[in-house]
Amino acid sequence: MSKQRKTGWVTHEYYFWHDTGTYAGSHKPGEFLQPGKHYESPESKRRFKGLMDVSSLRNDLIHIEPRKATVAELERIHNPKHIQNMKTLSDNEGGLTGDDESVFGPFGYEIGCLAAGGAIVAADAVYKGEVDVAYALIRPPGHHAVKDHGMGFCMFNNIGVAIEHLKKTTDLKKFAVIDWDVHHGNGTQAVFYNDPSVLTISLHQDELYPRHEGKITETGEGAGLGFNINIPMPAGSGDGAYRYAFESVVKPAIDKFQPEFIFIASGFDASYYDPLSRMAVHAYTYNWMANQVLEMADKYAQGRVVTTHEGGYSEVYVPFCGLAVLEAFLGKSSGIIDIMATGSEAATRKDQTLLPHQKEMIDECKKTHKL
Repeated sequence: MSKQRKTGWVTHEYYFWHDTGTYAGSHKPGEFLQPGKHYESPESKRRFKGLMDVSSLRNDLIHIEPRKATVAELERIHNPKHIQNMKTLSDNEGGLTGDDESVFGPFGYEIGCLAAGGAIVAADAVYKGEVDVAYALIRPPGHHAVKDHGMGFCMFNNIGVAIEHLKKTTDLKKFAVIDWDVHHGNGTQAVFYNDPSVLTISLHQDELYPRHEGKITETGEGAGLGFNINIPMPAGSGDGAYRYAFESVVKPAIDKFQPEFIFIASGFDASYYDPLSRMAVHAYTYNWMANQVLEMADKYAQGRVVTTHEGGYSEVYVPFCGLAVLEAFLGKSSGIIDIMATGSEAATRKDQTLLPHQKEMIDECKKTHKL
């Protein structure tokens, strides 16, 4: 295990009250589509928290109470019209954040502000040394939200709001975002596309969501040229491919940039069991990636890492993935066996290894960024 770190834990009951209605997956019910449960329901996140509550690590986490982000804090990232629209809809029974699948109910604006504020207080606690690292288990997620609207189940760009807060209130100058959610971190990319002070790295399934975005050739523009890195992993990529991507692209990029603070956009939807992707990552690789980030943070960022929870829709497996990351942060094993990654079926999966076409894509990304 890695060294032990004081680990902050941001969560709140209201995050589980973010209401995504009775959508059938991500579709509005209709004459021939029975109402059901939205993909972005509270269940996988609540079960993650539940597993932590019953684990031996529960007393090692340092609770950090979230607060609501202010309008002024949100406006550092978002168009005031978008913020006001979310407030107006929330006050009138809810609505959509900006696309046809990202629904929220009454009080949704306040919970969205609490999510962005959760990222802020996590960042503050780490910067001030109250904790070494922090995990913000927040809803709604944020990495798809762009300046003038939400999308992809996101309302506000939580990491973006936290970075701009640190820029405003500290002397930090260089930030990195490592996004291992299976969907492209288009919102974070868009927010910082012209900004050389923020290195954005997104590992995602190619051509999944948003379609036709997240290409290797999207490298930033203007002053931000070269500071946006996309690693569009082929469908079926597993532990070997993700580890090779980290070794070949993520780590050299961080070495080159040398950030003072690292954020992780932590989605667990690249897992073998997720219904919204076709990837094959297991919890032990999330643990490995988290440890790699911690080593990079120790080298350049005085150990400062904040993780915000993004996607992940396997209700039974997200908890094991989240636990694996927190084990890395705490430098301790919970003793809980990931039975979904240790059985005979898991041991014989060929898609855990790096395959030639996956290596070719990752090498092309490395070549593009001269790493």
